Amino acid sequence: MKFTKMHGCGNDYVYINCFEETVNDPSELSKRVSDRHFGIGSDGLVLICPSDAADCRMRMFNPDGSESEMCGNAVRCVAKYVYDRKLVHKKNIAVETLAGIKYIQVHTDENDVAKTLTVDMGEPVFEPEQIPVLSDDGKVTLSAFENDFDFTCVSMGNPHAVTFIDTDVKDFDVEKFGKVFETDKCFPRKANIEFVQTVDRTHLKMRVWERGTGETLACGTGTCATVAAACANGICPREKVEVELLGGKLVIEWKESDGHIYMTGPARFSFDGELIMED
Repeated sequence: MKFTKMHGCGNDYVYINCFEETVNDPSELSKRVSDRHFGIGSDGLVLICPSDAADCRMRMFNPDGSESEMCGNAVRCVAKYVYDRKLVHKKNIAVETLAGIKYIQVHTDENDVAKTLTVDMGEPVFEPEQIPVLSDDGKVTLSAFENDFDFTCVSMGNPHAVTFIDTDVKDFDVEKFGKVFETDKCFPRKANIEFVQTVDRTHLKMRVWERGTGETLACGTGTCATVAAACANGICPREKVEVELLGGKLVIEWKESDGHIYMTGPARFSFDGELIMED
């Protein structure tokens, strides 16, 4: 089985072109390929599939085998893959996901290679039952290791809980707290947990603990949720906000005109390979 390794700001996945390949058990395959010692090594598995509703369809699986609704970094990589390899060679690409169809604008270099991509991520959702979170107003205070954290919960097609911290986020113990909050009983489908440091009104630093994965170098939906939460709490304005992640930077804008969040960032090929499925 042929595969391609790609990443968006270090958020790396194994991509399989299901226009040509067949994957019978993607959950089990994701567990195998994600293992960084005995597999290829990745934050999960992404299948690029035909679609009756859009130009192509994306299915994304975590290293524990669970399927996620949406991944912002992965959907940029899917668009780059189908554009650069001419499966869908146009500047505006529609990708079907479990969180709906996402529309992506491709920005190319002088050689017609996709370098950065802008994704219309849709409107952020703050209604508790739609996130979902067991809360009257979408906000919760959670405690762990004698520390209290105030979370603003947002859905970008998948559940996020965002907290703003006073310390330097690079020194924060994301694993210690993230794995506790991810599975808190107030999150019926678990949650992605974002820890955010405010640099100024248009510059944030963020680290993320992703459900089913652990800490990753970047999270596209988490970055969008972070900016939505920052705007909702009066921390950032409704204009372009740069979010610095461990693996790079994304630019997020929550537009007043249509209420949608737009994410712009890079997508990169790492390598192609062939997976030999030995027992």
